[in-house]
Amino acid sequence: MQDPSTGPLATQATSSFTEHLQRSRPELLPFNQTLPAGTVPSSPHATTIVALTYAGGVLMAGDRRATMGNVIASRHIEKVFPADQYSVLGIAGTAGLAIDITRLFQVELEHYEKIEGTLLSLVGKANRLGAMIRGNLPMAMQGMAVIPLFAGFDHVSATGRLFSYDVTGGRYEEQEHHSVGSGSVFARGALKKLWKPNLTEEQAVAVAVEALYDAADDDSATGGPDPVRQLWPVVYTVNRAGNRRVPERDLAAIAGAIVESRAIAGREA
Repeated sequence: MQDPSTGPLATQATSSFTEHLQRSRPELLPFNQTLPAGTVPSSPHATTIVALTYAGGVLMAGDRRATMGNVIASRHIEKVFPADQYSVLGIAGTAGLAIDITRLFQVELEHYEKIEGTLLSLVGKANRLGAMIRGNLPMAMQGMAVIPLFAGFDHVSATGRLFSYDVTGGRYEEQEHHSVGSGSVFARGALKKLWKPNLTEEQAVAVAVEALYDAADDDSATGGPDPVRQLWPVVYTVNRAGNRRVPERDLAAIAGAIVESRAIAGREA
């Protein structure tokens, strides 16, 4: 019997799972698809993601709404995922493609760690994600764009760092905070007013939830906290200890405090 380690797949193996898949089974890549000319299928879109740094780490949060035109396609979608132990990824754009690229990116990082026996650097992770987004450019030109937000803890500088992208895969490091998606203009305005240096983790979570609340107040595609359905944003923090999903009971308390304070103030806008 042939030794599996000397088979054709083993001889083609690289530290990049995406590159390996491109060589052996390119049809399995989420962005190796072709749409008929002029055809843009109706599909759910993920919307607003916010990210910000705090003392000792970085945080990312996303609302729970997906839209399809003027229709709410889902109130339960999750848009923020752990990429590996020390990084997280948020998605905006065509939801199905974005989730598939997220899964591929998770496998990419795990594959690298197994092949090389070490973690890829944070900048290396950001660069590989950019290459995946660049691979989706033909689909983006047909109206099925994927715009992620990537953040993680950099062990070299001992700080949280965050990166944004454009549809061509261009990578840009952001300072302090950033937002993507249809409600990003409103969320970014809130972040400019609420963010300050050396926030604690608890303060950073409150800032992220309030920024999403402001985005939902002005953008119909962004879903605000929903106490009737008990739906709250998905929030991850990342620091030296790794990533952690903020419990829903904490988010419910923060969202409740925001709603109560605005009700007391009697604000109209």
